[in-house]
Amino acid sequence: MTVLGTRALGGLRAGFAGTVLTRDDAAYENARTLFNSMITKCPAVIAQCANTADVARAIAFGREEGLEIAVRGGGHGVAGTALTDGGIVLDLRRLNRVTVDPVAHTAVVGGGAVMRDLDRAGQPFDLVTTGGRVSTTGVGGFTLGGGSGWLERKYGLACDNLLAVELVTADGRTVTASETSHPELFWALHGGGGNFGVATSFTFRLYELPQVAVALLLWRPEAGPEVVAAYREFMESAPDEVGGGIIHLTGPAEEFVPEPLVGQLACAMLVTYAGTLDEARQVVAPLLALGHEGELLVEVPYAELQGMFDDPPGYRNYWSAEHLESLPDAAVQRYCDRAYDMVVPSPSQHVLFPYGGAVARSTAGYPVPWRRAPWVVHPLGLWTDPEDDKRAVSWARDTRADMKPWSTGAVYSNFIGAEGAERVVAGYGLDNYRRLAALKSRYDPDNVFHLNPNIKPG
Repeated sequence: MTVLGTRALGGLRAGFAGTVLTRDDAAYENARTLFNSMITKCPAVIAQCANTADVARAIAFGREEGLEIAVRGGGHGVAGTALTDGGIVLDLRRLNRVTVDPVAHTAVVGGGAVMRDLDRAGQPFDLVTTGGRVSTTGVGGFTLGGGSGWLERKYGLACDNLLAVELVTADGRTVTASETSHPELFWALHGGGGNFGVATSFTFRLYELPQVAVALLLWRPEAGPEVVAAYREFMESAPDEVGGGIIHLTGPAEEFVPEPLVGQLACAMLVTYAGTLDEARQVVAPLLALGHEGELLVEVPYAELQGMFDDPPGYRNYWSAEHLESLPDAAVQRYCDRAYDMVVPSPSQHVLFPYGGAVARSTAGYPVPWRRAPWVVHPLGLWTDPEDDKRAVSWARDTRADMKPWSTGAVYSNFIGAEGAERVVAGYGLDNYRRLAALKSRYDPDNVFHLNPNIKPG
């Protein structure tokens, strides 16, 4: 257990605009709680930063005291790297202000904001950008990892829409990275994660989108292979406005869900459409004709879509992913068969997402090699009983193993936990990793920021 002296803590608190918490403070326990209840680390200090100066001060304190430094934005990452045992957590959640410029179609977003902060700020102006698939994801970690979401086929990944990032480096400097300022660092922040400093604000490009349409169709799980095959065929020529995926899940107790599927494994097809419901009906007509058992068709603001499928906090979590270069019938069958190993009932999801569209067309050369994959299988485990740990983890790992024959080898780091050094490199691509490592030596030679898919200085 790390013990810090009163004088050292007093020095940190002096002039600190935010709040400094230790184990003796009543707010400490709540402040250290993460989305994944399997993570129970206990930091010595939680520095709830109120501004950029607080961030620099907390970094300096952590380095002076020899403390491991963790950075918390949304706290949504499954590996729990937003916490550290005995170290210091830079808690950015107070840095959540979002300022939208409706004329320039841009937004400046605090480094501790979550998706709902950004989405709701843009809603009065009908302005959006690609966000995560739930409203509680932290904007920072999501974007720095690349940023895959419902609108990506139309508007590209979140990182594709970055215009600038304000970053506090390991030596306490504040720099602004953009295409014209620190351009090599700006490149690295398009997928390179939190390896290069603490991002205190982001500037994004926004797009006008008054409404989105959502179609959620349900079948019994035995229909899965036929449904996935039809969806695969549909996506081969689907317009960029279409997003969504196939999701095996526990049927929720909602009016549109047939009674036999409530609380049972179901195969769902989710279609999101960047446009009106009338437009969506015409586009997805072949899917609506497949003979589904449950149906939800709605038109909502994008910010509302973002909250429709929120993962509940407080569950035990384990996720993984395999990105596929093709989806032949054999892969479809293996994917569907493996759904039966998922913990049911639970909020777990056995997901098949399409990429393509603007994601695949980009020629920017950012360190996100997984964007070329047309499909990704993403077992997303959430459960309550520790006795289900082995089953849930095995399901995710076995799903990966099943998909290996069709894998591209690349992986979206935000979709996985700590899976070893090879998977870290796979998240960036080998050539990109070498370039990132050289840049890491310039901005963080001591690897202060290593609680992430870590790039070793070199």
